[in-house]
Amino acid sequence: MIRRFQIKADGLEAALVYLSGLTDKELIQNHVLSPLMNSDFDTNTELPIPLGQIKIINTWSQIENAIFGGDSVLLIHSRTTAHQLDTKGWPQRNVEDAHNEIALKGAHQGFTETRSQNIAMIRRYIPHRELTVKEIVIGVRSKTRISILYLKDVASEDVLKELETRIHNITVDAVASNGELIEFIEDNPYSPFPQFIVTERPDLAVSQILQGRFVTVMDHSPNVLIAPTNFISFFQGVDDYGTRWLVASSIRMLRFISFIIALFLPASYVAFISFNFEVIPVELYLSIAESRTRVPFSPVMEALLMEITLETMREGALRIPTPIGQTVGVVGGIVIGQAAVQAGIVSNIMIIVVAITAISSFVIPNYDMGAAVRLLRFPMMLAAALFGIVGLVIGWMTLIGHLISLESLGTPYGTPLAPFRFADMKDAFLRFPLWAIRRRPKGNGTIQSIRQGKNPNKR
Repeated sequence: MIRRFQIKADGLEAALVYLSGLTDKELIQNHVLSPLMNSDFDTNTELPIPLGQIKIINTWSQIENAIFGGDSVLLIHSRTTAHQLDTKGWPQRNVEDAHNEIALKGAHQGFTETRSQNIAMIRRYIPHRELTVKEIVIGVRSKTRISILYLKDVASEDVLKELETRIHNITVDAVASNGELIEFIEDNPYSPFPQFIVTERPDLAVSQILQGRFVTVMDHSPNVLIAPTNFISFFQGVDDYGTRWLVASSIRMLRFISFIIALFLPASYVAFISFNFEVIPVELYLSIAESRTRVPFSPVMEALLMEITLETMREGALRIPTPIGQTVGVVGGIVIGQAAVQAGIVSNIMIIVVAITAISSFVIPNYDMGAAVRLLRFPMMLAAALFGIVGLVIGWMTLIGHLISLESLGTPYGTPLAPFRFADMKDAFLRFPLWAIRRRPKGNGTIQSIRQGKNPNKR
């Protein structure tokens, strides 16, 4: 829209250009048009506009970017420059709970689709001058704004340069989500394992900034990216630091055990039944053999059939309303499992294996890591079907080698195990008392490693 008017001070013709729907019309009327049309002032020195930010721009590309970015542009007759006015006012979602990352003792607020609001939530946690925000614009057509937040006196300059270089090298029409951004900047795009932490919780983002990591906030996305990261970080939950350390350590160990169960239990079933049945106790083997007398499929086909059915139900439950989806997931699994056993398609023991596997995969707190486990479960079953226990060992060694070779923004993905750093083990498989974790993780390449002094209350 173009609003033409006359400035009262010197009678100059002027025009205010903005896009309807991206600007606050009430703000424009009361704080831009009304002062300009009713106030006496010197147009050569100042504008009587009580706005937070007014920029002088002098190119058509700057004018275009300002208008399409939600700002208004003031053009005054016979002037070679224009004024960019901060009048953004598009519809915004209120701050709500982080529905996908539920915490029992954490803050009940999550990020929104507005970048400035997300940055403000982080600043509320860290009101310090060293919290730095760097802005980058990507997308030839979308002009998507990205902000990188970090502690200037803590985070690694080399990692920052690497992250900025990768983002600047993106040449694409538009980047619509964090998921698309990750694919452009991650170290190994062919790995099933996530190399960035994606979260919608401000408290988690803040805790990672304090450890020397970088948080990337993007417009139109209710999630932020955290990097560099390592494998163990995906098993650390928000509640770990609000719970007593013995309990938190036990729960964290349970997550790692669940990871192994979710990845290898179906493959172990296939290996033991098909090849290495001699390691199974006789009574248990007779029970399994009896339950499989009516099953027409081989163990690997039985396992693949049930796992594919489970993943189909899981995906279907995500695509329907939440209350109904939970019902479909639980009731549907029970009904289909009982019907499959009665029809002689699968055995009772297979239903137990699938149920334990599904529950174990839910224990992993990070969705992206859980998705990687569900994907890798299938090649593990195929390896077990071909080589038995030897196939499991080959799969395990291949997995370990791949994890060690991965990097996140050039930092080791396997730290603190590979390379081994004893000091970082205090917050790895176990969570030591907070007063005992005096140093930041070295794997992040932090400049300042000490994050707390000695506690005189503890020995």
